[in-house]
Amino acid sequence: MITFLLLLLLLLLPLFLYIAAPQIRKILSRGVCTSTVQLPGKVAVVTGANTGIGKETAKELAQRGARVYLACRDVLKGELVAKEIQTMTGNKQVLVRKLDLADTKSIRAFAKGFLAEEKHLHILINNAGVMMCPYTKTVDGFEMHMGVNHLGHFLLTHLLLEKLKESAPSRIVNVSSLAHHLGRIHFHDLQGEKFYNAGLAYCHSKLANILFTQELSRRLKGSGITAYSVHPGTVKSELVRHSPFMKWMWWLFSFFIKTPQQGAQTSLYCAITEGLEVLSGHHFSDCSVAWVSAQARNETIARRLWDVSCDLLGIPID
Repeated sequence: MITFLLLLLLLLLPLFLYIAAPQIRKILSRGVCTSTVQLPGKVAVVTGANTGIGKETAKELAQRGARVYLACRDVLKGELVAKEIQTMTGNKQVLVRKLDLADTKSIRAFAKGFLAEEKHLHILINNAGVMMCPYTKTVDGFEMHMGVNHLGHFLLTHLLLEKLKESAPSRIVNVSSLAHHLGRIHFHDLQGEKFYNAGLAYCHSKLANILFTQELSRRLKGSGITAYSVHPGTVKSELVRHSPFMKWMWWLFSFFIKTPQQGAQTSLYCAITEGLEVLSGHHFSDCSVAWVSAQARNETIARRLWDVSCDLLGIPID
């Protein structure tokens, strides 16, 4: 009997999803950035902009007239995307620069080149990330999720901070995830050498993104720079490339998954919407303030993570 019911459920599930698809799509598209702000003369950097959410974010910023830097590891792919965005938007100020967040030398080289090239930086979107990687380490010996998703962006932001201050008002957007609710910051095992689970490692790094955003906002109060963390939603992208199971799940529940264009909306909302300065440090989902876990609201953990991150990256602790 149980077997028959399970079989019946599997047979009916596709039909249910098909019937419910219009309503599901309506729910997924509810968070839309409706700002009409134009960005001529503004400069933006988007990490991981050669694919997925980052590509769509960069495209929208370029459409609004910004000078946009696609900061990505795969320069060749980035150049193809830049040409595509230039053709679609008519904006020729879409540039590609090499940035490998798994290598601090590459991060420093990118920042050095950018600072020599540009007088301003108004928008920094820390979008790039890895998800559910087999246990590996970055060039500098950091666990890959924590190294790329948190420490890489922490260092990049630090190196570009003065330029952001000089260009104020300016904004920083850190792409996190709903998965942060399962995250914990294990200071005794930050690099996952004692225990490692690919899924949890991703969650830990997404929690770090939110804690970083809150502490960054606290430290930047009065500087003219505001910072926000965002959950883009469950988005169809290359992020799940390391997990055959997640690829299968993404296919099975494709009706529930946002397109990259839909996933970019909250990043755009936090980057350009007027009057958002008073909400600096907050977490957003579907273009609205979202609830975060108790861990993500812990100021003591946020400050300790900041100090530990500085120590790991060789940044003076102020």
